[in-house]
Amino acid sequence: MKNIIYIGNQLSGKNKTPTSVETLGVFLKMEGFHVKLVSNKPNKLMRLFDMLLTVLLSRGKVDYVLIDTYSTLNFCFAYAVSQLCRILNLKYIPILRGGGLPNRLKHNPRLSKSIFNNAHINVAPSLYTKSNFEASGYTNVVCIPNSIELKKYTFTKRPLDAVNLLWVRSFSRVYNPSLAIDILKSLKENDIEAKLCMIGPDNDGSLEETKMYAKKLNLDVEFTGRLTKPQWHDKARHFNIFINTTNVDNTPVSVIEAMALGLPIISTNVGGMPFLIDNGLDGILVEPNDVNAFNTAIKNLIKDKTLAINLSKNARLKVEQFDWEIVKEKWISLLS
Repeated sequence: MKNIIYIGNQLSGKNKTPTSVETLGVFLKMEGFHVKLVSNKPNKLMRLFDMLLTVLLSRGKVDYVLIDTYSTLNFCFAYAVSQLCRILNLKYIPILRGGGLPNRLKHNPRLSKSIFNNAHINVAPSLYTKSNFEASGYTNVVCIPNSIELKKYTFTKRPLDAVNLLWVRSFSRVYNPSLAIDILKSLKENDIEAKLCMIGPDNDGSLEETKMYAKKLNLDVEFTGRLTKPQWHDKARHFNIFINTTNVDNTPVSVIEAMALGLPIISTNVGGMPFLIDNGLDGILVEPNDVNAFNTAIKNLIKDKTLAINLSKNARLKVEQFDWEIVKEKWISLLS
């Protein structure tokens, strides 16, 4: 079986949300691939050094280097690792995870071409990213979606007698967590009984900012911090609407998971979300940073119980295509 180095931020042990290197990496190991995950160093410079050193020492011993590629600082990590792979004549495969990568293609065309034109292949987790790369002239892109083990997700029908909102994400400003607070405030001002739970670790200081904002508005919001998948799935049993407030996105696994669990989804219509959700069929899409649009969607779900049920059922059917038992065939074909 093939030997693989998987480059990404393996930081769940540092109170961070598990990233794809820790999920896809484990899935590939389950299929018999020999996978080395790098890196779990908390310091950014040490993490980059660990990534580069691992690749350097693996020359002649590795078949592929997978590189989780995002649009922020990690883009620089991906550039450094990819160029070392070129020097060592190693086949590398960027996995295009960042929702802001299309902007990188526009604003950093030279660096982008150095990474993506020279890749063995580029893997896009969404048709959104694939279409943007193809529009920029890249032809070496395939779509392999993010995946989950569907058997671990129990679909639950949820009554909508009261509004119980669930938000699950790392706290980062690009995900606009303060909008969830504004949504709760507006609902209460309209005499709608509602509560909000926000699950996720801090990424850039915005968790504390969001807590302070809720306190300033005298709103009782539950902040759990980081939970394991089983923990937040269990927590989700007590909630009936999932809100995704982000300003930048690709195809977030947390939304796919919520769809699998039977939570009706209301999300901003940004990035890859319209490629994941068919508005009005398996979720509701609204304009970003629009409190009134979110609240209108929530009110529609309260009024039309059949709509909520149909959205949930259709969403569960859709995410069946993200089951690892289906997605793994694409990875096995690519890597074998």
